[in-house]
Amino acid sequence: MAILTHQSTNSGYMLTDWRPEDPSFWENEGKRISTRNLWISIPNLLLAFSVWMVWSVVVAKMPAIGFDFTVGQRFWLAALPGLSGATLRIFYSFMVPIFGGRRWTALSTASLLLPAIGIGFAVQNPESSYMTFLILALMCGFGGGNFASSMANIAFFYPKKTKGNALALNAGLGNLGVSVMQFLVPLVITMSVFGAIGGEPQQLSDGGQLFIQNAGFIWVPFLLVSAIAAWFGMNDIADAQSSFSEQSIIFSRKHNWIMCILYTGTFGSFIGYAAGFPLLMRTQFPEVDVLRYAFLGPLVGALSRAATGWISDKFGGGRVTFWTFLAMIVAVFGVLQFLPSEASPAGNFWGFFACFMALFFLTGVGNASTFQMIPSIMRQEVPRLMPKLDEAATLKQSERESAAIIAFTSAIAAYGAFFIPKLYGTSIAMTGAPNGALWAFLCFYAVCAVICWIFYSRKSAPVPC
Repeated sequence: MAILTHQSTNSGYMLTDWRPEDPSFWENEGKRISTRNLWISIPNLLLAFSVWMVWSVVVAKMPAIGFDFTVGQRFWLAALPGLSGATLRIFYSFMVPIFGGRRWTALSTASLLLPAIGIGFAVQNPESSYMTFLILALMCGFGGGNFASSMANIAFFYPKKTKGNALALNAGLGNLGVSVMQFLVPLVITMSVFGAIGGEPQQLSDGGQLFIQNAGFIWVPFLLVSAIAAWFGMNDIADAQSSFSEQSIIFSRKHNWIMCILYTGTFGSFIGYAAGFPLLMRTQFPEVDVLRYAFLGPLVGALSRAATGWISDKFGGGRVTFWTFLAMIVAVFGVLQFLPSEASPAGNFWGFFACFMALFFLTGVGNASTFQMIPSIMRQEVPRLMPKLDEAATLKQSERESAAIIAFTSAIAAYGAFFIPKLYGTSIAMTGAPNGALWAFLCFYAVCAVICWIFYSRKSAPVPC
């Protein structure tokens, strides 16, 4: 039975005996504790994604309130949270074993108050400089960093048989924050949600008004509640504690780097497409009210991730990932067929939109399957690489390395949130269309499919999973 050591009201509970692979322990106590931690983790992660991606909507409205930045400058604002978020993930990857999952979840969620409040004040001041907005965009990357630590934390709580589904729920419903934000923000910026304390509206040239500050302020009460819930409701696991040097062994693991490539193809695509989708639609189909539809892509991707984790648990993550990449190639090719072109200057919005929905769906499936692969790979690799460890030590080492690799691969993949919007902008600047960027993505998925087949999904793969 787990021993809960109550140190103080503020320190929470430390789990000093944690054996999720023990069926009796899991049914009697482990499952209940893990479920509570998971369902507190999810809203914290959802809010992190909401704040991380808020610029994807804000940039679309900035010209209307007097911030007349160029298309290139606005693509930079949409892309920079991805750059900082991905970089922070590298550091956040190692924080849970050092500080504890409960403490780090609460503190990292609270840190999101800085960009949320900052955006709220900056957009109300017509004198705010482009540099101010660049800094705030970089600070939104705090939300991107949270994913790495959140996934590493939840990975410690669950046994192998349900780990894939638990990670899919945490990530999938957390990813839902992008869709929630892209649905909620366009609504709240049209009304005075906070009354006088929320500030005056921005007047539009057509006589209307907007409360763009609500794009930041709306998250403040939710962030406060979620951070407090994490501090008082989650747990730290004693066995999960380790130093950076102990975790850094993953940098010598070949499969850590291979999975970085594959997860960039899945999650990197999801978060990059989510960041660039509203602005891409606005540039290619200017007659469409893009904010009415932008939230649907991240919604489909998040829900497919949350709902399909069990498929990989049943059929194997390697197989699911391989077929997902092949389907993503087809979906991108479909997007290319419906973009505006010389033959069809107006393009076909609904064909474009349908192919992108398929693409978002597939990224969600691939997100779940790639993360299911990592614990399976390390369960096979650690006994081979460290044969002198006994069974208990082998299991502990496998869990530790799996959690660290899950976090680190998420860090590398998150650079997709920067590169995809930036490649759109570069392609449009050089050729007048985003086609070049999309062809590059298609080729990358082909490379990922080949890698997955060679190492994991073929019958004689070195590490079948």
